[in-house]
Amino acid sequence: MRPRIRTTAAVAVASSLALLTGCGAADMTKQASPFANAEGARTVTLSVQSWVGAQANVAVAQYLLEHELGYRVDTVQIDEVPAWDALSQGRVDALLEDWGHPDEEKRYVDDKKTIVNAGDLGVTGHIGWYVPTYFAKAHPDVTDWKNLNKYADQLRTPESGGKGQLMDGSPSYVTNDKALVKNLDLDYQVVFAGSEAAQITQIKQFAKEKKPFLTYWYEPQWLFEKVPMTEVKLPAYKEGCDADPEKVACAYPHTPLQKYLNADFAKSGGDAAALLKNFTWTTEDQNEVSLLIAQQKLSPEEAAKKWVDRHESDWKKWLP
Repeated sequence: MRPRIRTTAAVAVASSLALLTGCGAADMTKQASPFANAEGARTVTLSVQSWVGAQANVAVAQYLLEHELGYRVDTVQIDEVPAWDALSQGRVDALLEDWGHPDEEKRYVDDKKTIVNAGDLGVTGHIGWYVPTYFAKAHPDVTDWKNLNKYADQLRTPESGGKGQLMDGSPSYVTNDKALVKNLDLDYQVVFAGSEAAQITQIKQFAKEKKPFLTYWYEPQWLFEKVPMTEVKLPAYKEGCDADPEKVACAYPHTPLQKYLNADFAKSGGDAAALLKNFTWTTEDQNEVSLLIAQQKLSPEEAAKKWVDRHESDWKKWLP
């Protein structure tokens, strides 16, 4: 989301767990579950990022932990960077979708050794700038960033101050977009929709009216199935090109999404830790559950049950 991070990946996405109302969640590291890291208790606390793909991961993991292994599972919604602090402190036991925080990884995994990498989620994330496919077909050259200024007038909105609008989600996410606009000398203004849910609503409205738009968006995301979008090619990503957030002038990378566990939980978490380490699924799996939550308005538990009922051969492999 998506939502969604600086440098090696900037996640952009937001929506609250049940209502999908948006990220901007307060730092809840001080309010995390009392069950986290409770020695000897069959309890697990999972960090829930605010974008729906991450909610899908947690929903399925929680369902299996509760119904197959008999654990009590608590969930806490925390913004991306504070989630690392909470994980290190044992306020939560697991983070199931990280888009790349090299500074936090070095601090907690390499130096403090309070967090351990639990392996690939199985999903590759990518953030980029997108236009609706109907606009790209009518104006094929818009998909090259060098031609964006040519279309700035058509992409102007009342909120963009006379410039073209680049729509982002929540201002609580750290993205490269303002730096990209400045460093690529683009006649655009970054405008925040406020949350993933608000951004989706705006995209759907633009698409309904067949209006052009330019938006920060990301894969995997179920919305592509409802509103086809085409990526605008930014200058090619090269290792280190995003190291200085003020000087970024390159595309976002493709990032294999990672899972992380509190180090003590990884050692003493028993079957729960084993299942979370084994948990790996595909982009299609995640989108299947995301659609059930976001589009069909099922609760995360109901969506997880539907996926679990359809994919027994997949999740059986995760059980210890």
